[in-house]
Amino acid sequence: MDRRTLLLATAGLAAPRLARAQGGPYPSRPIRMIVPWPPGQATDLMARVAGQQVAAQWGQPLVPENKAGAGGMIGTDAVAKSPPDGYTILAASTGPITTAPLVQRTAYDPEKDFAPVAMIGISPYLLTVNPNFPARTAAEFLAVVKANPGKYTYATSGTGAAAHLITLMFLSRTALETVHVPFAGSGPALTSVVAGQVDFAVDTLAATGPLVRQGALRALGISLAAGSPLAPDITPLAQLPEARGFDVGAFGGYMMPAGTPAPIIERLAAETERAMATDEVKSRMAAIGFQAQARNTADFTAYLKTHREQFRQVIEANNIRVE
Repeated sequence: MDRRTLLLATAGLAAPRLARAQGGPYPSRPIRMIVPWPPGQATDLMARVAGQQVAAQWGQPLVPENKAGAGGMIGTDAVAKSPPDGYTILAASTGPITTAPLVQRTAYDPEKDFAPVAMIGISPYLLTVNPNFPARTAAEFLAVVKANPGKYTYATSGTGAAAHLITLMFLSRTALETVHVPFAGSGPALTSVVAGQVDFAVDTLAATGPLVRQGALRALGISLAAGSPLAPDITPLAQLPEARGFDVGAFGGYMMPAGTPAPIIERLAAETERAMATDEVKSRMAAIGFQAQARNTADFTAYLKTHREQFRQVIEANNIRVE
């Protein structure tokens, strides 16, 4: 058998298997979408909004299953140990995929145990203060805090959480000396700032936006260098000379267990991109404070590497470890 004949024969054997993965029976039954957070949390809402549209396109349900606990690590580990057959999707996010493995031991390796599929969007963070704080702009905030090193406090959702690390990135760039007050979640952290017990917080637009609109918090800047169409009146922190280049947020996207066939990953990525292009999905994402930012598999994989390096640097510089 010559080389050409051998190649044709091999292609003929592979074609039915590829067709089954790409456009034949798959998906032939409902697909589990593991959300490693409680219902109503930002990652949960993001994954459901995109998933409903993908399911409509596929003609098969994406069934959300909330497996919350340990900062998202329990549900994430469940997906790592699931069969790589295309019927389990992870609603992936910054905490369990990027930051947790950098600050503590995890039962999974995010780079070895998962296959990135598609990024759905990004959650911007806002620098917020109590309305009585003596600053109305980010520049005034820097001047006040620099003039009083060690006096002002900031609240976060916990040591090593994304909000803590993003706050540290900003404080490091601007050389501000402040005191960290960790809480068990964004809710109590922001409540403390509203009450005037803690001076400021850097947290997601989804969490801070309603409080800013109510006048309970004042927003001084946003973490994305280009700003956000979700908050067009809030100035990027990167416009401060001291914070030039500051550009970070928390991602949301889909991943599958490592070893999932490439045609299945390619199909879910294509369907996710198609879903994210619809006006309905964009508007529903905006309503939950999540900025749509679709990335295909290659772009998402590259983004994850850059994202991880951003957090690795601040973790090492501040010697952060969660036991």
